[in-house]
Amino acid sequence: MRKDENRRYVKAGITAVAVLGVTILLAFALLRIDWIMGIVNGALRILQPFVFGAVIAYILTPLCGKIEDLLLKALGEKHRRLCSGLSIFLSIVLFVTVVVLLILIVIPRVFNSIMGIVNSLPGQLRGLNRKIEELVSIDPELQRTWAVATSEIIRRIQDFRDTGLMPLAQRLLSGTATYVTILFRLLSNLLLAIVITVYLLATRRRIAAQAQLVVRSVFSTKWADRIEREVRFADEMFNGFFMGKLLDSAIIGILCFLGCVAMGFSSAPLIAVVVGITNIIPFFGPFIGAVPCLLILFLEKPIYSLMFLIFIIILQQLDGNVIGPKILGNTTGLSGLWVTFAIILFGGMWGITGMIIGVPLFAVIYDVARKLCHKGLRFRGREDLIQAYMARFHPQPAKEMKENHDPENGPEKISSGN
Repeated sequence: MRKDENRRYVKAGITAVAVLGVTILLAFALLRIDWIMGIVNGALRILQPFVFGAVIAYILTPLCGKIEDLLLKALGEKHRRLCSGLSIFLSIVLFVTVVVLLILIVIPRVFNSIMGIVNSLPGQLRGLNRKIEELVSIDPELQRTWAVATSEIIRRIQDFRDTGLMPLAQRLLSGTATYVTILFRLLSNLLLAIVITVYLLATRRRIAAQAQLVVRSVFSTKWADRIEREVRFADEMFNGFFMGKLLDSAIIGILCFLGCVAMGFSSAPLIAVVVGITNIIPFFGPFIGAVPCLLILFLEKPIYSLMFLIFIIILQQLDGNVIGPKILGNTTGLSGLWVTFAIILFGGMWGITGMIIGVPLFAVIYDVARKLCHKGLRFRGREDLIQAYMARFHPQPAKEMKENHDPENGPEKISSGN
């Protein structure tokens, strides 16, 4: 009895020391967050080729697997090594081909659109100025105010031309070597990323097996099973979200291009690219992409901006209610509130990258937190609270509910609710 009591005290002491240690580490991390982030960002800059290669390999892994399965059916298991090599080669070739085609087809059109806007901008501004003068001519006070404002704008432009344009040109010329160095570094990083992608695709099964050995060596069987289930869930979440979102954004970009051409917009390629790329960002993407497009079209013809606004609202409704659900389904399972929260939080931390990866990342965090909450309630014998919550907010058959919410039956489906 005495021995059990001493053992209990020792466990309590170890737990207290562990909690205190974790608290101190968290406090240190919060106090030195800038220093820690500086180290992390420096490491990421050094490892840029590996990061790019890992991202490309992750994107190509499903395609590589499908090609390998098709080759194995055609050539047989005895040619597995050949099939693996061919699948990697074909995946890389397809990826590079798609990127090159996008560059050759899209970039020249976008460049022509930008140059067209730049060349027509002075005339459009003069026409806009004439229209404003006609509007303010009915009121002498407005006319005087507008005259003062335009003279001030002209003065600032002349000052910039006389005193600021030459220093700007000198800075650009002096920075040419820097830009060339940056471009060379980017190209070398991309080439290294392709090489790293090949290695990662070739050893993907070995890396997964090694990771499994590490997890099994550190954690108990029960916790290792849970970690593996959560990793599989995260992989399905990220893969399904990104692949679906890329396909959805490509369709929206094509539909936007066709619609802009039908309405006679001269900058249709540029607008379609902006709308398609920003559509990758959940929720806020359409609004981010629409603002510069509206400004471009307003300078071209004010009526065009109104036409585009109506068109983009219809297009986004089509995407949100038909195209998106068909492709993505309810991939993340997060409610609109948590989607907005994730975009604001991770967008504030990591910018555009955070806005793109924030939703699936938060979905994984939400899933872990929900499982821990359910486990805590079961440990305290309050499973009735879980059943009451599910019956009220997510009614479904009892068998299906047990399959979806029992931690021992694989990854649970997120039900964020309201």
